[in-house]
Amino acid sequence: MVLAELGGQIASALQKMSNVTIIDEKALNECLKEITRALLHSDVSFPLVREMQSNIKKIVNLEELAAGHNKRRIIEQAIFSELCKMLDPGKPAFSPKKAKPSVVMFVGLQGAGKTTTCTKYAYYHQKKGYKPALVCADTFRAGAFDQLKQNATKARIPFYGSYTESDPVKIAVEGVDTFKKENCDLIIVDTSGRHKQEATLFEEMRQVAEATKPDLVIFVMDSSIGQAAFDQAQAFKQSVAVGAVIITKMDGHAKGGGALSAVAATKSPVIFIGTGEHMDEFEVFDVKPFVSRLLGMGDWSGFVDKLQDVVPKDQQPELLEKLSQGNFTLRIMYDQFQNLLNMGPLSEVFSMLPGAAAQMMPKGHEKESQAKIKRYMTMMDSMTNEELDSSNPKMFNESRMMRIARGSGRMVREVMEMLEEYKRLAKMWSKMKGLKIPKNGDMSALSRNMNAQHMSKVLPPQMLKQFGGMGGLQSLMKQMGSGKDMMGMFGGGKDK
Repeated sequence: MVLAELGGQIASALQKMSNVTIIDEKALNECLKEITRALLHSDVSFPLVREMQSNIKKIVNLEELAAGHNKRRIIEQAIFSELCKMLDPGKPAFSPKKAKPSVVMFVGLQGAGKTTTCTKYAYYHQKKGYKPALVCADTFRAGAFDQLKQNATKARIPFYGSYTESDPVKIAVEGVDTFKKENCDLIIVDTSGRHKQEATLFEEMRQVAEATKPDLVIFVMDSSIGQAAFDQAQAFKQSVAVGAVIITKMDGHAKGGGALSAVAATKSPVIFIGTGEHMDEFEVFDVKPFVSRLLGMGDWSGFVDKLQDVVPKDQQPELLEKLSQGNFTLRIMYDQFQNLLNMGPLSEVFSMLPGAAAQMMPKGHEKESQAKIKRYMTMMDSMTNEELDSSNPKMFNESRMMRIARGSGRMVREVMEMLEEYKRLAKMWSKMKGLKIPKNGDMSALSRNMNAQHMSKVLPPQMLKQFGGMGGLQSLMKQMGSGKDMMGMFGGGKDK
């Protein structure tokens, strides 16, 4: 995942500071120096990094802090807040309303994935009950209309374009008028891009914007653009009223820090990130959970939301009931492995679980981890109902393990390894015991309602102690935002 390396380096700097006996000016400067180096290496623009460093030093005045203060926590909180500020312009983007026509115009350089992103944006809103339509006003790139036509047909979204008309303004106006008459409530206009910023591109964008009067202009930016991101984003902002940013190719190996710079340049919020080529590899962007995942602290609310998408609504109350009972059987493990494989790229899923990414998804080993999960499921397919519904691993004697190994074509030691994994997950699951379940068994309600009391159940004692016990955790939650925001930071626990 793009920015994973940056997150690892920042987390490493914080960890080193945590190991220092006395937090003084030297320890703080050393920590900030490492974070600065990591941000610059990841292509975040120098002025932004310098400003962040300066702000943290203003917040963390070691001389003024009384001896009783938890200096480590204040420094970590300041770093978390400044990274959030870098990604949050403090104003929400325009949000389309159902049954009322909204025009959204997409702009960006050629190769950023604009046409694919248009379709993903339309598909996402279609699933939410909107009636989207796509207009191809890109007459510059050969094959642009064919690509949009192919994508739209696949997603069953109406589209408009022309093989003969060369005026993008005329196509855009005709397309918008056509879909307004058809009562579409989200009309998406895909504009031309160029290989580089040039006057022709900006003039064309201005003309299309003037003719269609979009409610929102979205700037699509390739996460691998590097240090040029700030200037590029600023140039687009000066030509058209960019109101939101979508960052693409977040599944690659690029440094990706330029993405942070684009937000500062446009002073517009990131609303989605593209995490792959497929239609559903498109995530709503939420600043605090994102920064939390970036720092290796996880995003429990995001995990619950993803789980909600793959677990049928009628099965959610039963799953939540099992969660609150803390009784973890092999059948539950099998079902959750199945859900996990349906949730998208495993590295992305595990990054939402604090501490799990390192244990269950070593860097660059996603395929091996996926194969291991499938292997475990094959072994469980060779178990009896009695074995699957038991929560007692001691029942698996030598003869049972040999039978399971033979039935699944695996070795006995692999069956033993799978049972060890079951014990580990059962221990994690047991920490959810007593979790207050919403009356209607709604997972999204659980995601919203988790409070400090619930979080304290899943935090390791060392981490809870680091936040100053329950009182410190509640105080920190109050200072930094709602329970949903904080769940990203403290959802599943990570030892420090």
